[in-house]
Amino acid sequence: MESDNERAMADALTIFCLGLVLLGMVPTAASFAQFVLVGAHGIWNHYARCRDHTPRVAFVLPAWNEADVLGASIDSLMAIDYPAGAWRIYVVDDASTDHTPEVMQEKVAQYPGSVFHLRREKGGQGKAHTLNHGIAIILEESWAEAVMIMDADVLFEPVTLRRMTRHLADPRIGGVTAYVKEGSYPGSLLSRFIAFEYITAQAAARRAQNVMGGLACMAGGAQLHTRENLIAIGGAIDTSTLAEDTFTTFKTQLAGRRVLFEPNAIVWAEEPDSITALWKQRVRWGRGNLQISSAFLDLWFRPWKNNLLGDLAFGVLWFSVAAMPLFMLAGSIGLVGLYLLWTPLALKAFAWTWGATFVSYLFQTLFSFAIDPAEAKRSWFEGLAFPGLLSIGVMMLALLKPFDSLTWAHTDYWSWADLLALIVLGWTAISTAAAWVIYRLDKAGVSKWLRDPLLVLFGYGPLLCAIACGAIVAELRRSDLKWDKTVKSGKVRMPGQ
Repeated sequence: MESDNERAMADALTIFCLGLVLLGMVPTAASFAQFVLVGAHGIWNHYARCRDHTPRVAFVLPAWNEADVLGASIDSLMAIDYPAGAWRIYVVDDASTDHTPEVMQEKVAQYPGSVFHLRREKGGQGKAHTLNHGIAIILEESWAEAVMIMDADVLFEPVTLRRMTRHLADPRIGGVTAYVKEGSYPGSLLSRFIAFEYITAQAAARRAQNVMGGLACMAGGAQLHTRENLIAIGGAIDTSTLAEDTFTTFKTQLAGRRVLFEPNAIVWAEEPDSITALWKQRVRWGRGNLQISSAFLDLWFRPWKNNLLGDLAFGVLWFSVAAMPLFMLAGSIGLVGLYLLWTPLALKAFAWTWGATFVSYLFQTLFSFAIDPAEAKRSWFEGLAFPGLLSIGVMMLALLKPFDSLTWAHTDYWSWADLLALIVLGWTAISTAAAWVIYRLDKAGVSKWLRDPLLVLFGYGPLLCAIACGAIVAELRRSDLKWDKTVKSGKVRMPGQ
């Protein structure tokens, strides 16, 4: 007969497991809340304070072995719609060993007085050090009134700069970032997954953050700063983290200036075409986020210290991304634990949580298609398959409730129905582990004909979760901090090219 102590212990474990289930829903709830806020951007935005404003802008492009993409980027920048002579391009060459110097010699001659080649003979210190070399030279002169930090492969649409600088007419604004879109041509399944991800992570999420009053990150591919802002934050980019763009965003806002996302200012970039390259890129980003979390540890969830980082909603949004694997693992452990403790409650919790996940998935996917119809037309399948076809199947099981009649008998063996139920209840963790296996297969050189169907089945979303887990592991292991840049091949195209 069960003792009072055993009953109390079981009740405590049940409550603990329910808590884990609720924790597992934090990323879903945070993402859904951001999408709800997007609708308010039509009312609460900065456009009323904008006017035609064309300060002199210095573009600074860090480059290491970027010969294949630099020419197109410079030509794109020289074709923008902006007053003649009001912008210059500074390419900071980090001791490139390819034919970058020859490309730059040609472009400097082609655009005299507008394109400058700043070569570092000793490189390899990282992207932030490379940027700082150029920023120091730019700020030494009085010419630049604003500085655009960008990547060497990015292509600007003609009106993008004007749409960004108009916000700088408001002296309270320290920085503006653009909407970076995936523009690889020809595209692939992976590039279209990334393209859809950018609708959710930029076009939607950063609109919501505009409404909230602060951005988590200005995209490193196109971030515009006033001269005053760069000087106020020290005249240099942070070199202690792998997320120099996010660190600069935080420092700007902590110094009292606003940063904004301009969704109508569009730039195009080439993104990785292999899971291995994507993993390397995103682990770097994820580690940077963890380093930022640590650097500002004394401010999180303390609104009396800072209105931005201390804000509860902002902190939840931040950690739902930075610590995503921990939330997801907690949810899976909670559901499985509940099944072993109190099967009917576990099945109800599964139905509610995965049912809510389905509602969130459907709402965000359809809303994303409405936010960027052109991109939706190109990547509609990847948008629908984002969580993985198997995960969508789990959502359907939550709605249909086929396990409701199950009651685990606590015997020495599990029935096939029990095993199936446990797999479904732990699916978040299982799909994340499966995504890691797909990454390892890609790294081993498996054909896209196998990799791509597996990615569709298990999902791009679980892959992002697996990458975030990889970032946590790499940070705990104190792996080297280095500019492990993504190799670009010049495949990016703007529409109409």
